[in-house]
Amino acid sequence: MSPFRGSVSPTSDWQHFDLKVADRIATLTLNRPDKLNALTFQSYADLRDLLRELPQRDDVRALVIRGEGKAFCSGGDVNEIIGELLKMRPDELLDFTRMTGEVVKAMRECPVPIIAAIHGIAAGAGSVIALASDFRLLTRSARFAFLFTKVGLAGADMGSAYLLPRIVGFGRATQLLMLGDTIDAATADRYGLVSELVADDELDTKADALAQRLATGPSFAYAQTKALLSRELDMPLSAAIELEAMTQALLMKSADHAEFHAAFNAKRPPAWQGR
Repeated sequence: MSPFRGSVSPTSDWQHFDLKVADRIATLTLNRPDKLNALTFQSYADLRDLLRELPQRDDVRALVIRGEGKAFCSGGDVNEIIGELLKMRPDELLDFTRMTGEVVKAMRECPVPIIAAIHGIAAGAGSVIALASDFRLLTRSARFAFLFTKVGLAGADMGSAYLLPRIVGFGRATQLLMLGDTIDAATADRYGLVSELVADDELDTKADALAQRLATGPSFAYAQTKALLSRELDMPLSAAIELEAMTQALLMKSADHAEFHAAFNAKRPPAWQGR
């Protein structure tokens, strides 16, 4: 994480979701279970701001996003967002759509690994938040729905038409984004959307175990790996190889690389420092 700090302290009171930090793991819980954790204008803005803030903190090395109650996230609130959008001017609408896109952009640019722990439905914006995460853990009863066309909007929203074809292929992405049908966890797994499929009662345990592994691992190496995965999506091979060569040369001078060598010779586990 960045060693440079200004005058502003990390936000301690997030009003539109719950955030807990322990053992270098941040757990963000969408907390509107009565609305299947539907998002509002304010929760979008808080998500954007948290993701921009995390790289400046030194106490978080993994982020878990989960939903309270019966679902992960059902997307934008029909009345609190869609109803209000119908009253807005074009410039106000563009401010909103750019803000939702900033959430996904911040997720992909955040050096902290992000785990989406998904149960119930992940629909609309909820499905894209899951898509933009680094790991997607799904219960066997979970469902995905990229349902934007179902409400008369383009299936391409918040970067979904950029990310989804790169994960499931162009044909499957066309099917999911154009038709907007709900798919079950087994289908999502077959399409390649799932990092791990887990039993319904094991989601929290599995997410915590993965977060703990990431939080105690070589976080500098993880951050650079995530950055390269995102940046090389649109690079020609020669540029990608050069960027990887430069990044590896940098990491070869890292404290963690030296620690691996020392630990290997001492026949002990590495004590990763994240630098």
